[in-house]
Amino acid sequence: MTSVLVVHDQSLQRLGLRMLLAAEPDLTVIGDAANALDAADRCEELRPDVVVLGSGACEADGVPAIRRITRPAVPGERRPRVLVLTPTSSEAYASAALRAGAGGFLAQHATPQELTAAVRVVAAGDAVITPALTRALIETVRQEQPAPRTARRSGLATLTERERDILTAVASGWSNAEIGERLSIAPTTVKSHVSHILAKIGARARVQAVIFAYETGLVRPAAA
Repeated sequence: MTSVLVVHDQSLQRLGLRMLLAAEPDLTVIGDAANALDAADRCEELRPDVVVLGSGACEADGVPAIRRITRPAVPGERRPRVLVLTPTSSEAYASAALRAGAGGFLAQHATPQELTAAVRVVAAGDAVITPALTRALIETVRQEQPAPRTARRSGLATLTERERDILTAVASGWSNAEIGERLSIAPTTVKSHVSHILAKIGARARVQAVIFAYETGLVRPAAA
């Protein structure tokens, strides 16, 4: 059972999200909040697996709240994963939120099926980024980091050849199951490798590893 905290600044939208998610047999809504900072407080109390953060609830304080929600208090602590519902035009905010630890982004007009599927994907530790944002986010990263930082390159140097292969696959949007199939290793082994990669490069979420891969030049955007 995956526990979810719903966050939205509009009470009607908040109720709708609660009802939608609670109707799924494998999801349970354990609370809600009207803004991102309140959500961060509630996470300390409720310890949800996933926080669904509506765009209106995170405009002012979303990035620091996401950083607080996802940052482990002690090494190895499992923290909530954050799925942000966002307009497709907020590339700069999305980039900042991903760096803060958000596990994924979904367009706020997504279908109910897309939302519930995204919650499950984020809960499993995989990344979700709505296709309309993907290329814009990559371009934002390239503009913010015109040349890889020395510290980033040093982090890349700590990865084994196998870890680089897996990071490349992660940055290409493959799931653990797909990586396992293509590299002929078990998905559980992939998950272990991904955990080691995150620890080595100082990332808290899988999507941050994707940003790292582009920043260091390990993966380059396909030509338009």
